[in-house]
Amino acid sequence: MDETTRGKPRHRRRRRTTAFAVGVPLALIAAGVAVFGAHAQPQAAAAEAPAWATATADGFASVNALGQNGTYGGRGGQTVTVRTLAELEKYATAPEPYVIVVAGTITMNPVGKEIKVASDKTIIGSGTSGHIVGGGFFLGPGVHNVIIRNLTIRDSYQGVWNDKDHDYDAIQMDGAHHVWIDHNDLRHMADGLIDVRKDSTNITVSWNELSDNNKTFGIGWTENTVTDITIHHNWIRETEQRNPSTDNAAHAHLYNNVLEDTPGTAITSSYGNYSRGKTRMVLENSYFQGVKNPVIKDATASIVQRGNVFSGTSGRNESGGTAFDPKTYYLYTLDKVADLPALLKSGAGPRSSLGTTATTTAAAAATTLTVAKDGSGQYSTVQAAVNAVPANNPSRVVIAVKPGTYRETVKVPSNKPHVTIQGTGASRKDTVIVYNNASGTPKPGGGTYGTGGSATVAVEADDFQARNLTIANDFDEKANQNISGHQAVALRTASDKVFLDSVIVEGDQDTLLLDTAAKDRLGRVYMANSYVVGNVDFIFGRATAVIDRSVITLKKRWDGTSAGYVTAPSTAAGRKGILIANSTVNGAVSDRTFYLGRPWHAGGDATLDPQTTVRNTTLSAAIRTTPWTDMSGFSWKDDRFAEYQNTGPGAGAASADRPQLTAAQAADQEVGDWLGDWTPTAS
Repeated sequence: MDETTRGKPRHRRRRRTTAFAVGVPLALIAAGVAVFGAHAQPQAAAAEAPAWATATADGFASVNALGQNGTYGGRGGQTVTVRTLAELEKYATAPEPYVIVVAGTITMNPVGKEIKVASDKTIIGSGTSGHIVGGGFFLGPGVHNVIIRNLTIRDSYQGVWNDKDHDYDAIQMDGAHHVWIDHNDLRHMADGLIDVRKDSTNITVSWNELSDNNKTFGIGWTENTVTDITIHHNWIRETEQRNPSTDNAAHAHLYNNVLEDTPGTAITSSYGNYSRGKTRMVLENSYFQGVKNPVIKDATASIVQRGNVFSGTSGRNESGGTAFDPKTYYLYTLDKVADLPALLKSGAGPRSSLGTTATTTAAAAATTLTVAKDGSGQYSTVQAAVNAVPANNPSRVVIAVKPGTYRETVKVPSNKPHVTIQGTGASRKDTVIVYNNASGTPKPGGGTYGTGGSATVAVEADDFQARNLTIANDFDEKANQNISGHQAVALRTASDKVFLDSVIVEGDQDTLLLDTAAKDRLGRVYMANSYVVGNVDFIFGRATAVIDRSVITLKKRWDGTSAGYVTAPSTAAGRKGILIANSTVNGAVSDRTFYLGRPWHAGGDATLDPQTTVRNTTLSAAIRTTPWTDMSGFSWKDDRFAEYQNTGPGAGAASADRPQLTAAQAADQEVGDWLGDWTPTAS
């Protein structure tokens, strides 16, 4: 980004936009499942898989450990649709990866049967039709990378309420790791609904409805302190005990759950969340309604509570000891407690949006183009696939890029909207698009590229998405000291409704240019679950841009020095600028050497009103105690720079040099205020 000369200062301007609808994970709003004939029928899924088939876990199931990088289930394997017990067992126990779609009611025979699921499986219900009756699933020692979603598992109950004789669970794990249990309805079983036992770890349990049971959810049965587990957005109702009971868990993070005991029913709670043994538990923003003994611990365990609401509860409500900071391990966003009852009652459990006729039609309308360097795809370069997209295409085109390093520049022109570029590897590091142009790099036809022209990937089309890949500019500043203009953009966007999901954008100076098609045009960008790496003005431009639940990594300069600026907004007056929310700013740089931002008045335009807000974000000690600074004669104090409720060693108290939003101001600077009437949806 080029610096400019100073213009006269102006008054600040504010604008309120429509609230953003949040809650249900974006992957669940994606296209549905097709049903294939009377018996299980596989289809090649690596290139054509809908978003739900490539979804990955959050929480501790997303953490790389034990040789497993996150939890992605059967992604990359065949998709099969099953309707019989024999079909389900055949594919669930197979050594190969599979995405298994359960398209009807499957009754276990004998009652209590638990299918022994093998590694690398996604088992998912088709809409709300996938039911497992009279049994469930067992994940044994060493089984890993399993996703169980959108199923109803029910009715192995044998008539004895506190049943000691029938170990008939819905889902049981003994020594498994990297498991994601999401959007299921689990109820009326003979024993537990979920048992996480015998050193099982890296587990996430999210958006499930757990009901009508004595023993809901047990964790432990081990003398070792190993288990790492995340439990969030679950609706636990009409259950007596183990809600959950957590024994000897190294890290148990429970947030945004609702525990409900309805008065006048036959089922009465004996206790809610229980921390025992050497468990360290963090319990946040959860809602307890009518529960007896809602939070309890023994003398050896820890519970840190914050933000929980207790309505009509009685008995023990305990906390004490020290726990851990979940954001050390992964990023997450807390929903407001007051919203939880309505949010979970409408959003937990199986979703009809997976596998309905309407969503199947939508999925069929999308076109998939495959890219592979080894010639196994339709195209060997990403740009060739973009070129194949018809002009003014009316519906989604997914460019599925197989793992590899693609050294090329890519441009998505304005007449090719609705394009998704998606890596198909297990990690966003597996698929890399990289080039090394800089602003001062000579062009073949004469002149230089300029900052915007240096981009490895340039997006000028609306409704663009990038997912599960790395976009980089590896221009070598040290080796090119003979040229001026070291700005080297990895990704440039100049369009509206750009969704960057689970990507890495990496460079040095001017890494991520978030622009608009014109000064008077709106350009919204939403980046989530991603990484941005750079050193000077490396998130910049005039777009209305949100960086949410992501990591911003500070990098030293080419000569080994630590000095830089995170943002350089050039926002037009009357628009929103750059919002960094619920994220982390860190990096291997010296303390107090980086500014959060400075105002870029591109071309010396004094009518601009640059804006950066950084809120609810963890700041490392690299951030200066006065985090904003002037640029090219323009004072940051004449523009819009502020923080709100940041934490970490780089955070600081309000002062004239460190503006903090009031609660009322912060209410107008939420993610939804930036995005307006647009809800980013994975597709």
